[in-house]
Amino acid sequence: MKNTALTSTHESLGAKMVPFAGYNMPVSYEGVNAEHETVRNGVGVFDVSHMGEFLISGPTALALIQKVTSNDASKLTIGRAQYSCLPNENGGIVDDLIVYRIKEEQYLLVVNASNIEKDWSHISSYNAEFKADMRDISEGYSLLAIQGPKAVEAMQSLTSVNLSDIKFYHFEVSDFAGIENVIISATGYTGSGGFEIYCKNEEVKQIWDKIFEAGANFGIKPIGLAARDTLRLEMGYCLYGNDINDTTSPFEAGLGWITKFTKDFVNSEALQKEKQQGPERKLVAFELDERGIPRQGYDIVDGNGKTIGEVTSGTMSPSIGTGIGLGYVPPIFSEIGSKINIQIRKNAIPATIVKLPFYKSK
Repeated sequence: MKNTALTSTHESLGAKMVPFAGYNMPVSYEGVNAEHETVRNGVGVFDVSHMGEFLISGPTALALIQKVTSNDASKLTIGRAQYSCLPNENGGIVDDLIVYRIKEEQYLLVVNASNIEKDWSHISSYNAEFKADMRDISEGYSLLAIQGPKAVEAMQSLTSVNLSDIKFYHFEVSDFAGIENVIISATGYTGSGGFEIYCKNEEVKQIWDKIFEAGANFGIKPIGLAARDTLRLEMGYCLYGNDINDTTSPFEAGLGWITKFTKDFVNSEALQKEKQQGPERKLVAFELDERGIPRQGYDIVDGNGKTIGEVTSGTMSPSIGTGIGLGYVPPIFSEIGSKINIQIRKNAIPATIVKLPFYKSK
């Protein structure tokens, strides 16, 4: 089990620690609902240092990224980031990721912790042709997510950058909490604003301490991975391993918007055909019409009790007080307002297909 540079800090704060993607991670501190509420209404800090970071550099860096990712990275200017995915050769997704353009010929790819080795191997196999400089810097870097509507105001004293000027999916490389060359990025996963801090492992404790000093008057709290999951689900953001995987296509998952046919990329021909013909199933969002909590793996059934799909993510929404979830169903059941049922033990609980996000910020 790997530790992050802050594992002992989380333990001293009384965090409940669990194994996650090979790391010892804080799942909660004071409870999911309280932590969820802190991020929706104030400011909270996640240690997400388990995420992977690859540095791709050199004159062929962009060409390699264009080949292995679905989105069009040529649109990126320095200081901008882009959500994308790595398609596999069979129509599925190796991983979803964020691509940052750091310099003219240098990009940072941020990948899911559980997929670091798989992603590295996949990208490397295509780099045999491009020979870009690839470095896996995951082990040496930490990542903190400072999230919530009070994040900018609470953290402004720690940097010379005007935080309110950093637009969504933009970033700055600047000073933060007394450390130089920190990436300050507005690429949150909660839907409540804020930003992420990328720094070296040896710098993260100083940054963590200063964040909590600066945020003390704003009620800042540490937040665990359980609340990160409920927050992202209320926004309808996909989680790799739940809602997308090696067998789900971008079009099934509603990720057509990050699949650009302005270039040739891995399996692009087959994906273009799928776009034209339409996918055989679609990822939908649903709310339960009655009390109940949908969970990953529960069957989705039609009015006759026939199984038509499966829940990929589900929870009791802390913000709206209703059971919510995502799951795959045939296109005929995917229209907004369509009725389905979720099989919760012996009961088929009625549910309605809704438009994302579940949670709308005030």
